[in-house]
Amino acid sequence: MGELELRHLRALCAIADEGSVSKAAIRLGVTQPALTAQLRSIERILDGELFVRSAQGSVPTELGRGVIRSARVVLEDVAALLAGARRHAADPAGSPLVVAASPMLFASALIAELRAWVRCSQVRTEIDSSGSALLDMICSKRADIAVFERFEGMENRVLREVEVRTIVEEPQFVALSSDNPIAARAEVDLADLADLDWVVPPPDQDSIRLRFRAACEAAGFTPRITHHVTEGRTAMALAAAGAVCLAQPASLGGPGFVIRPLRGSVLTLPVVVVIRLDGPLGGRRQEVFSCVAHAYRSIVDRNPTYARWWREHPEAHAELDLALRLPRPSSPS
Repeated sequence: MGELELRHLRALCAIADEGSVSKAAIRLGVTQPALTAQLRSIERILDGELFVRSAQGSVPTELGRGVIRSARVVLEDVAALLAGARRHAADPAGSPLVVAASPMLFASALIAELRAWVRCSQVRTEIDSSGSALLDMICSKRADIAVFERFEGMENRVLREVEVRTIVEEPQFVALSSDNPIAARAEVDLADLADLDWVVPPPDQDSIRLRFRAACEAAGFTPRITHHVTEGRTAMALAAAGAVCLAQPASLGGPGFVIRPLRGSVLTLPVVVVIRLDGPLGGRRQEVFSCVAHAYRSIVDRNPTYARWWREHPEAHAELDLALRLPRPSSPS
C-alpha cells in the first residue's frame, strides 16, 4: 500500500475549497482525469470514500472532513517549517524578500522600488502566469508579497493573515495585425473582432476567461479561440500574423502589430497586491503599497493611448492616486 504525500493533502484541500474536482484541477494545474485518479488512489490508501458527488458539487464525507482538517494542520505546519528554514535569522535584513508576480510590465519597476526602500539581503522574484499559483505561494509562506490580476473564483478562497488591495481597474487593450483595416482606428469595437482568431492563455491561467466570453456574447458573437499561449511574445507574433489577443494597456506595438483600446472599456481587470501580515512587510503595508503605486504609475506614460485613458478615467485608479501621496521611507529600513 502506498503512503500519503504532501501533494495528496494539497489535492484534498483544493477539492474541498473549490467544491469540485474540475475546479480543483484548474487550481492545481493538472487535468481533471489525473486529479480524479489521484483522489481514487488516496481513497485506496485510506480505505474509505472521502467525497460524494451531489447537486452542490463534491461534498466531503464524514471521513473526508476529518482527513481534510488534519491535512490543513499538516500543510500549515510544513509551510511554517519551510518559512523558518528559509529565514536564517530573525532580522529581516538578513533574509531575502520574495516577490511573486505575474509577468506584468511594472514588475521590474516594483523590484527596483522594493530594493531601494526595504532593507533585506536580496530581493528574489517568482514569476508565474497563474494568479492562483501566486496566491498559493503567499498562503504557504513561500512569498512575502504578490502582485497579479484578480482571477475568477478568488473570492471563494479562504485567506488568513493576508491583506488584499486593488491597485487599479486596468482596461484591456487588444493587439492586432498592422495590416488589418481596423488597426487604423483610434479605438476598436469588440464586435468588429468577431471574425478573427483569438489568442488566449490556457484555461488554468486565464484570469478573465468568463468575463471575456460574456463581453463577446454581449457584443453579439462567440469568440473563435484558436490559440492557447502562455508567452507574450508568441501571442504578439500570432497577432501580427492576423489573430487578435488581449494586451496590457501600457504595451507598445511592434513589428507587424499595433495595440488599440477597446471602445467603452468593455473589459477591465483588477490588479491586486497581496501582503503577508506575518511576514517582513506586514507592519509596513502603507509604505509598501506606496512603492507598488509608484512602480505601476511609472509605466502608464510609455503608451500615450493609455496615458490619455488614465487621465479620462480617474475613478479607475483612485486608490493608487491616494497611495502616491503616502510617504515612502526616507531611507531603507
